[in-house]
Amino acid sequence: MVEYLAFGCSFAFAAAVQPGPLQAFLFSRVAEKGVRATLPASLAPLVSDGPIALVVLLLLKSLPAGMSRILQGAGGVLLLYFAYAAFREWRNWAGARSETGGTAPHTLWQAVAINFLNPNPYLGWSLILGPKALAAWRLSPFYAAALVGGFYATMVLMLALTILLFGTARILGERARRTLLLLSAATLAVLGLISVAGAVA
Repeated sequence: MVEYLAFGCSFAFAAAVQPGPLQAFLFSRVAEKGVRATLPASLAPLVSDGPIALVVLLLLKSLPAGMSRILQGAGGVLLLYFAYAAFREWRNWAGARSETGGTAPHTLWQAVAINFLNPNPYLGWSLILGPKALAAWRLSPFYAAALVGGFYATMVLMLALTILLFGTARILGERARRTLLLLSAATLAVLGLISVAGAVA
C-alpha cells in the first residue's frame, strides 16, 4: 500500500507545481481577489476529474492485460517527457509566468471548467493514474484507494499551498520557486523510470 500511496502523492506534487492553465488562473485570482477568495479553487480537481476518471477506468478495464502494460510504458515515457519539459523550464527560467489574458474567472465552478478543458487530467488518467489504479485494484481495493486518495489529497494541499505562495510571492522569491520546479522535474523523472521499468518487467 505504501508504494501506491507514495506514487500518488509524488505524482500529484509534481503535477501541482507545473505551470499550466489552472496555475495561471490561481495566480490571476490571487492578484485580483486575494488569498482567501482564491482558496476554494484548490478543490477544482476533485470536481472536474471525477467524470474523466470514470470514463477512462471503464475503458481501460475492458482492455487486455497486455495493453495495460503498453499504456503503463507509454505513461512512463510521458512522465519522462514532462520531466524534460520541467527541466527545460527551470533552465530557461525568466521569472513567474503570470500573463493569463482576459478577465480571470471568479468562481470555483469556473476553475472547474478550466481544469475540465485542460488536457493534463485526460493524459494523466489514461496513461498514468488509470493503469496504476487498475493494477492496485487487482491487488486490493485499499491499494487503489491509497493511490487515488493520496493523489487528490496531495493535489488539493499543493494547490492550496500554491495559492498561499502566490499571495506571498515577494517573500518566497525567484530562487525558491525555481527550486520547486527543479524538484518537480526530478520527481517526474523518477516516476517515469519506475513506470517504464514496471511495464517491461
